[in-house]
Amino acid sequence: MCARYYFWKKTSKMVEEDLELDMGSFDMLEGDFTPAMAPVVLTAVRNSAGEEDRDATGEDKSADQGNGIRVTNMFWGLEGKDKKLVINARAESALDKQMFADSMAHRRCVMPAEGFYEWDRDKNKVTFYRSDKRPIYLAGFYGMSNNRDSFVILTTKANESMIKVHDRMPLMIEKGRVRDWLYDIDAAKEMLAMDMPLLESKREYEQLSLF
Repeated sequence: MCARYYFWKKTSKMVEEDLELDMGSFDMLEGDFTPAMAPVVLTAVRNSAGEEDRDATGEDKSADQGNGIRVTNMFWGLEGKDKKLVINARAESALDKQMFADSMAHRRCVMPAEGFYEWDRDKNKVTFYRSDKRPIYLAGFYGMSNNRDSFVILTTKANESMIKVHDRMPLMIEKGRVRDWLYDIDAAKEMLAMDMPLLESKREYEQLSLF
């Protein structure tokens, strides 16, 4: 699963470089982000009819921060029938679930992060991040919940860099495919089943042992 990720201020510039966004357009507070918070999210730009539009320059012009990517803040979690927040969805079945299908088909999003956390069976906090220290791009979708746009992060089966800690991991999109994820449903369907990159990790007790 994915229930907490983090972002450092220095990562903002790398996100702008990776995605060719306007300089200074990606401004996100640093720190940890958990469900019920409202971190920065990347979505497709929509025209006045609510349709995806790569070339949109109309009513919400300030939100289009370069080459058809909208930068906005969004609430993490959709309210379920039991009033509890749904924060993750399985990539393998999201398109088949009534609660998720329409959002998956039409309102996909990406959450830039420095890394994310998971807890092992001994309750040790484990931090996961890319070996090259570049941003990771968490894949998800969003929909209206409690009169606000709210997002869910997709998860997939864990690869060998994650499996000893948890059997699920967030679905991640390579920087060169972020726009495909946002705009191309056929490409997005392919990405739902793709292998995840191997990540580096460190446990909290390993960090403490250095001091």
